[in-house]
Amino acid sequence: MADTTNTAAATSAEAQPSRRNEKVGLVVSTKMQKTIVVEIEMRKAHPKYKRVMKSNKKFYAHDEQNSARVGDVVRIREARPLSKLKRWSLEEIVRRSSLAQLAEEKTAAVAAEAK
Repeated sequence: MADTTNTAAATSAEAQPSRRNEKVGLVVSTKMQKTIVVEIEMRKAHPKYKRVMKSNKKFYAHDEQNSARVGDVVRIREARPLSKLKRWSLEEIVRRSSLAQLAEEKTAAVAAEAK
């Protein structure tokens, strides 16, 4: 009887989504170590005129493996403060940039010629 209550509590905890905020945006800078700058485009209707307005906001996110490249579309999640500006962490890379793939191929070709 006690086992069923424990398993029910565990499954409800797993099924409950995380309360941390998530955003999807474009990587605009990877010049820092283990940090990426992600630009999020927000669309919001004007309160009076009802015209859809675009606004951009940049977020600093922690990228432990330095895997994101400029132009990638990534998902970031809220985290504890890691530095003065960094309050987000890289969750996943949604779509790789074609520019990043071209750059990797070019560096591989240069390395092959050097040998």
